[in-house]
Amino acid sequence: MLKLSKWIICICLASYGAIAQAVPKSVQLEYEVKRDGKLFAKVVENFSQDGSQYKIESVTKGIGVYALLGERKLSSSGSVTKEGLKPKHFELHQGDSKKKTLINDFDWAKNTLSMQVKGDVKTQTLEKGTQDLLSYAYQFMFMSSKARAANAINVTLTTGKKLNRYQYKVMGRGLKLSAANAQFKALHIANSPAAGDDKKQLWLAEDQYYLPVQYKLTDEDGANFEQTLTSIHVE
Repeated sequence: MLKLSKWIICICLASYGAIAQAVPKSVQLEYEVKRDGKLFAKVVENFSQDGSQYKIESVTKGIGVYALLGERKLSSSGSVTKEGLKPKHFELHQGDSKKKTLINDFDWAKNTLSMQVKGDVKTQTLEKGTQDLLSYAYQFMFMSSKARAANAINVTLTTGKKLNRYQYKVMGRGLKLSAANAQFKALHIANSPAAGDDKKQLWLAEDQYYLPVQYKLTDEDGANFEQTLTSIHVE
């Protein structure tokens, strides 16, 4: 299920005053995930902002035989700045498997990212604007109008194991998309994968804080994953 979180988002700019007015303090999103057209898992995510601090939690539960993999839990916490979300700590747990646990700590003062993988810790230079596997999806809420108008999106993201740089292209704006018993105006972005990379697409609700409505991924083995919003609650 780790591949379900390989959705790449932009690094966005906005003033804190505008953020405080425009961004909700609490968001709950629920999704259904299909693999090659068959129900694969359900996802529940919660985002909350308390002053200048944020917290995000995500729980994925497999359906049928996939339930044997155990719950996949992700968490991200950090601060809210004029550039948006600034992660401080990230964790990923897959069932009871310690080997699949990923822990990242962001030391912005020293520009160092510490990544704990299978109990071993390695470090890399922390680049400005780096997001984790959870924070990236909610960073879109903090996007400036200038960033939204761009035709190409560049991002630096930690997968939990390493830092990667990506570029996405805007494929469409104001697209009609049905999900969660509602109609959304969606921004559609997609990558141009190199050989051996996953093909990824993302639809963001322009009329709901640019929250993610649908994801699509085709992995290197040709498996197709589709994650679609089934419930949304914003405060």
